Amino acid sequence: MRTDTLPIPATAPGTASALTVHRFGQEGARPRAYIQAALHADEIPGMIAAHHLRERLTALEQEGRIAGEVVLVPFANPIGLGQCLLGQAVGRFDLSDGLNFNRAYPYLEPAVADRVAADLSDDADANVGLIRDALAAVLAEAPAATPAEHLKKLLLSLAVEADLVLDLHCDGEAVMHLYTLTPMAEDLAPLAALLGCEAVLLATESGDDPFDEACSRPWHELRERFPDRPIPLACLATTVELRGEADVDHALASKDAKAILDYLLLRGVIAGDPPAVPEPLCAPTPLAGTEPLTAPVPGMVVYLKPAGARVRAGERIADLIDPATGVVTPVTSRSDGVLFARAATRFATAGRRLGKVAGTAFHRSGKLLSP
Repeated sequence: MRTDTLPIPATAPGTASALTVHRFGQEGARPRAYIQAALHADEIPGMIAAHHLRERLTALEQEGRIAGEVVLVPFANPIGLGQCLLGQAVGRFDLSDGLNFNRAYPYLEPAVADRVAADLSDDADANVGLIRDALAAVLAEAPAATPAEHLKKLLLSLAVEADLVLDLHCDGEAVMHLYTLTPMAEDLAPLAALLGCEAVLLATESGDDPFDEACSRPWHELRERFPDRPIPLACLATTVELRGEADVDHALASKDAKAILDYLLLRGVIAGDPPAVPEPLCAPTPLAGTEPLTAPVPGMVVYLKPAGARVRAGERIADLIDPATGVVTPVTSRSDGVLFARAATRFATAGRRLGKVAGTAFHRSGKLLSP
C-alpha cells in the first residue's frame, strides 16, 4: 500500500485540510477501481467499510493478487469532517454556502466531445484512451475557487479515468440499495446481488451532477452523440447506500467489504477464482418511479412500517402526531413498492422528507435526488 496526502486549500490561514489516498497494486494497471467513502462526511458506514477494505486489500497485495489497481479514499470529505454545529456533525452540506458536497461536479462531456470528435475511430480501445486523456485534460482546466470546489475537482481527478467507481454512502435509516445509470444496470447487477441490495435505482440523468454521474455519464452521452463510433461504457460508476447512518458495525462492514472485493474479482481487478453470485433480492426500478414521502404537517413521527417493507398504494406508512392537539395525520404511499429508506429523526416540520418508496407506477421528472 502506498499512501498519498493531497492538500486542499484553506478557508483561512491555519485551517488547511488534506485528502488521504491509499493505492494498491501497480500504478497505472488495469482494470482500475476507485472507491471512496463518506463524501457526506456524517455518513460513517462507508468509512468503517473502507477500514475493512484497507485491511483486506493490504493482505491481497502481499499475496500478489491485485491484478489491476485499487485507489481507496477512506474519507472523501475532510472539510465536512471538521464541520460541527452545536455538537452536531454537519457533513452533507458545506456550511460556508449551503451546497451539497455530492452535487455540482464539473460536467465534462460537451468540452470532451469537442476535443475528440475529429479523432474518434473504429478502434474501441483507442477511443477509450483518447476519451480518458480528454477527460483528464478538460478537468484540469476546470475552474475551482472555494475549498469545496477544489475538493470536488481533486476527487474527480482521482476517479475519472477509472474503470470502476464506487461511491459509498448511507441514508438515515435504510436497507442496502444503490443508484446507477440505466445502461450500466446489467454490469452492476452482480454487485447489487453480492451486497444484498433491496432496491436498485436507475436513471440516465438524476440532476445536479452528483459524483458518480460526473464519472459515468460522459461515456453514455458520448456514445449517444457519436453512434457511428465504438465507445464502450468504460467507467462503471455507482452510489452504494450502505443501509442507515447508525449501521456502523464490524460485522456489517466486514460483510460489505467482502461483497465489494468479490465484485472486484469478477471485474478482474483482483486475481482469483470468481465467486458465485447469489440471486438478486430485487429488480431494478427507475429513479423517476421513486416516491418521496413528505410530511404534510409538522408533528411527531411514528413509523408503522420498517425500512425494507413491501408496501401497497394507499397503505399507511407513518403517523404524524400534533403534540398540542393530539391530531393524528396519516402518511400513506401512493404506489406499490419497497420502503427502502426512512428519516432518522422523529419530529418533522411540514414538507420534511420522511421516506422513499421504490416502485414503478409513480413518475417524477426534473431533479430526482434528495437535496
